[in-house]
Amino acid sequence: MEILKNTLYIVATPIGNLDDITFRAVDVLKNIDVIACEDKRITVRILKKYDVPNKELISHHKHNKLKSIPKIIDLLNSGKSVAYLSDAGTPGISDPGNFLIEKVIEENISIVPIPGVSSLTTLISVSDFSTNHFHFEGFLPHKKRRHTRLLEIANLKEPIVILESTHRIIKFLNEVLEYCGNRNIIVGRELTKFYETIFRGSVLESIEYFTDNSTKGEFTILISNKIEPQK
Repeated sequence: MEILKNTLYIVATPIGNLDDITFRAVDVLKNIDVIACEDKRITVRILKKYDVPNKELISHHKHNKLKSIPKIIDLLNSGKSVAYLSDAGTPGISDPGNFLIEKVIEENISIVPIPGVSSLTTLISVSDFSTNHFHFEGFLPHKKRRHTRLLEIANLKEPIVILESTHRIIKFLNEVLEYCGNRNIIVGRELTKFYETIFRGSVLESIEYFTDNSTKGEFTILISNKIEPQK
């Protein structure tokens, strides 16, 4: 595969199971000049599994983006090819890749997407809800605007996909019950990993289930659409 100089490659990586990577993604990683990544430890694990030769790794995450982005842009403008990898899944979806992509576009630098897995499409693919239209929320605000955003979400008519962490999942499910009512829900825990759980049921049933079972890991939640009262 020919790697273009002065080009940023947005490379999707596994969300858990390291076998979930495309041949094209591995090819890019083997031939790219520099890899920018959200977490070097995770990236090194992927590179070792697929026998990718040692590469220059640049850390790029939400806490250092003001320093890392100018460095990445300088490399691109010098003719280097750079790949960006998030912690897991497709970059640019609820991660600091957005900030990098915005600045690279401002510099008129070419961007090439290398598509692959994401927790969003993974859960949607096993849903029995109608998902011709759906709303992807990502992570809710932790404090400021959380109440307002939950009220807004409750009034959406299409199914809603939300991401949540291990520490907040029970609180979040109780918030869904309070703001959205006892709708049907699909909860994916540790998707693609050894302890993968896909729970289907009502919000109340999900609270009972995850109160009694493990909440360790990352969660992707699909909430059924708002049911309009019959006239």
